[in-house]
Amino acid sequence: MINGTILIGVSDHTYQPTLSQLRAFVAVAEYRHFGTAAVRLNVSQPTLSQALAALETGLGLQLIERSTRRVLVTPAGKRLLPQAMATIEAADRFVSSASGAGELLSGSLRMGLIPTVAPYVLPALLPALREQMPGLALQVVEDRTARLIDGLRAGVVDVAVLAVPSEAHAMLEIPLYAEPFEVVVPTGHPLAGRADVVPRELGGLPLLLLDEGHCLRDQTLDLCRSHRAHPAAVGDTRAASLATVVQCVAGGLGVSLIPRMAVPVETARGVSTATFADPAPGRTLGLVFRSSSARSEDYEHLADLMRRLRPD
Repeated sequence: MINGTILIGVSDHTYQPTLSQLRAFVAVAEYRHFGTAAVRLNVSQPTLSQALAALETGLGLQLIERSTRRVLVTPAGKRLLPQAMATIEAADRFVSSASGAGELLSGSLRMGLIPTVAPYVLPALLPALREQMPGLALQVVEDRTARLIDGLRAGVVDVAVLAVPSEAHAMLEIPLYAEPFEVVVPTGHPLAGRADVVPRELGGLPLLLLDEGHCLRDQTLDLCRSHRAHPAAVGDTRAASLATVVQCVAGGLGVSLIPRMAVPVETARGVSTATFADPAPGRTLGLVFRSSSARSEDYEHLADLMRRLRPD
């Protein structure tokens, strides 16, 4: 039932859904919340609701089950959701190809990056894209992993630079490169300058972490657990950026792990570093995008460029 009208599964075969209606359906199905979906699509909530209702009426199917407490995707909605996403992807690719005359990496591209990557990759990547791909209209979205994956599914992000494997459903990944972690310590710390640190030595140290939701936090905790290293408590100290973490290290509040690409920038803040003995723990970065995307060739080209620009 939609607005008092019972849908009995009979659709008008002349009905053609609009892209706005399909985007409304995909966003609500992804976020399970009309307000959040409306914000993501940059439309009002009434406009979103009307678009979804028009789609359901035209199809003669209920795609979303609404109640005062929750939003659910119906079996019909789950069946049609992949096709709706593929249709949106094809339309976006059509517009991008037209605006860029079919060239690789042309037209609009919404690229997401996690906060532990963006400040260290973009200084080299953005000038290279301007010079080598002048037909590319790039938009940058910096956010945490979970929100970027949500954005990919909703179609508001085209491709994202994440730690892989992301294990996200209906996504493809192109590995970029592996990157080791380094230990950041206050100047004069016993670990400073060492090149043979082993993960179990993190046990007992006051380990500073990024706030919850950052994948680097999870990777650091997983490393400690796998080596039975139990860091000391640091109270309520937490940070939303690597810059803040390193400032806390410089101030003697603890030690931390940061990816190697961040070292040249962040260690100018009055701290020292130590490297792990081989095999050094770390992460692998990759480009993640929807499996329904028609731009896989573009993303392979982008991955090649990013490998050449890999930060030292």
